[in-house]
Amino acid sequence: MGAFVSSLVLAAEKSTAEEGRDIIVAMLVVGLIFVSVIALGQLGRWLGHRRGRGH
Repeated sequence: MGAFVSSLVLAAEKSTAEEGRDIIVAMLVVGLIFVSVIALGQLGRWLGHRRGRGH
């Protein structure tokens, strides 16, 4: 039974390349979130400025 459990643990581990790919994908997602928050803030600022100018 112990050999079966240890073989499951070894099969569940990722290779170094897979871990690196996952880290890069996670960093890209976080960067996309930062850029989208900045873009939404700038869009809101631009719309507010545009709305204020019309009055």
